[in-house]
Amino acid sequence: MKIERSTSRYDADRDWADQAIRRIRAENNRSADTHLYAVPLPEQWGVHLYLKDESTHRSGSLKHRLARSLFLFGLVNGWIREDTTIVEASSGSTAVSEAYFAQLLGLPFIAVMARTTSPEKIALIEQFGGSCLLVEHASDVYTVAQEVAGTCNGHYMDQFTYAERATDWRGNNNIAESIFGQLELEEHPVPDWIVVGAGTGGTSATIGRYLRYHSYPTRLLVVDPENSAFYPGWRGTGTAAGEPSRIEGIGRPRMEPSFVPSVIDRMLQVPDAASVAAMRHLHSLAGLHAGPSTGTNLWGVWQLVAEMVAAGRRGSIVSLMCDGGERYAGSYYNGGWLAAQGLDPAPYEDVIRQFLDTGVWSGEPG
Repeated sequence: MKIERSTSRYDADRDWADQAIRRIRAENNRSADTHLYAVPLPEQWGVHLYLKDESTHRSGSLKHRLARSLFLFGLVNGWIREDTTIVEASSGSTAVSEAYFAQLLGLPFIAVMARTTSPEKIALIEQFGGSCLLVEHASDVYTVAQEVAGTCNGHYMDQFTYAERATDWRGNNNIAESIFGQLELEEHPVPDWIVVGAGTGGTSATIGRYLRYHSYPTRLLVVDPENSAFYPGWRGTGTAAGEPSRIEGIGRPRMEPSFVPSVIDRMLQVPDAASVAAMRHLHSLAGLHAGPSTGTNLWGVWQLVAEMVAAGRRGSIVSLMCDGGERYAGSYYNGGWLAAQGLDPAPYEDVIRQFLDTGVWSGEPG
């Protein structure tokens, strides 16, 4: 039996999608991998620390990888077409990266995000041709984004649902595969720990699954800002009703669908002021200018380094530099802004300096 159908619209959609996928793959092919920096630690400790600098992506953050995956996922599923408006709920960096890819494909882009998002990130979204819809409460971004997509022939990207499934965790140049490739010639090519934060949960899910799939002994530590729902969810002591995070890019007021607790070996909850302290201290230690979620990572890193030193264990730890500090010149690097938020990083910076001087972790300030 011969099946007949109208092919004009179908063929046009497929042709456009084929070209869109080619453009995204070509953009990736033009891009070099991100740097893996060695951060200096006392040689006698026997612990090597590496930071993978995701700020060197064209859109400036770790979320460049996620945005690329989400666009490809939407295209191969037939959700994104030539006349589609892209809509996302985002605290900033994902929206910046999605705006970049939307511009690459000639598609309009709308970011729905909390009014507290830094002006620098809003400016970057607009620089890439996107527009911003600001809401008063972070918990409203999901429903507003869905409503906006429904009224403008749009596709709601929904990073919080699709982040863990849009990226191939087995390999295919994901961030975990990149880390292990760059460590091949190091003294300790298989790290003891990889340390990341959770915003959608997609990065931790990808890395955790990759480690298990390849039978690496490396363990995964996920760090979480204070009052976020991820940490109590992982512990099994609650699944809801956290608070909007003061650390942009990570921490959520609810357990997101892309967060996979079962692939995580350990979690730590990090005081917000400690995240800021570690972020600021990194610049003096290694000359790297990072954002606050990188500071959250580092607060967890320092505790793991201290444990390895105390146990006399030699090895390596890898974490991520998620985005650049220039995005936060008016906020986390601004003393007046920090004071208005009730954040005092100075005592926590003292804890870090004392640790690096002595090799002993004292924990909380004072």
